[in-house]
Amino acid sequence: MPDSQPETRYKTNEKNDPMPGSAEPKSATLLLGCPEVPVQMAIALYMAHRLQKQGTEVLATGNPSVLNLLKVSDPEKRYLPQMIVLERCIGEVVEKKGICDLCEVFAHNDASIQYAGTMRYLLPGTRLVLVVFGRAPEVLAETITFPCEKIVEKAVHNPMQLKMKINGVFGWAASRT
Repeated sequence: MPDSQPETRYKTNEKNDPMPGSAEPKSATLLLGCPEVPVQMAIALYMAHRLQKQGTEVLATGNPSVLNLLKVSDPEKRYLPQMIVLERCIGEVVEKKGICDLCEVFAHNDASIQYAGTMRYLLPGTRLVLVVFGRAPEVLAETITFPCEKIVEKAVHNPMQLKMKINGVFGWAASRT
């Protein structure tokens, strides 16, 4: 009789459950929204680099346009060796094949907030970090009605303030002592 546990994309604990709250996640999904706002690509590659540097397995997901931009930006798949179209990713999560310890959603519009809500529902025990950016991120952040960590920063072209906030949330900020 075959094992009833589905094969997962990521390594998880013995129960095949995510391990939320750990300082260094074993697996992370970066869910990117529409590539309309330039800062998203820089921050996504930065996040992938930092997560991989600490030993986290990283998967990027989004629509075909955003994935093509990532493929052009990282042709050797150094930072993002795994990419998958968003609908397929959600299907894998529904089938319990895409469970991760960290899900980071990049949002600059309502659709991205809805995808974040979907991931919260599908991955209730996973750390969900919602990065809200763009021209009016505060207004967009007010529409979030589900539990998650929020990083909110007005950022369209310059990623530096957003990067500093991300560093603080993930404990990557340089010590000044």
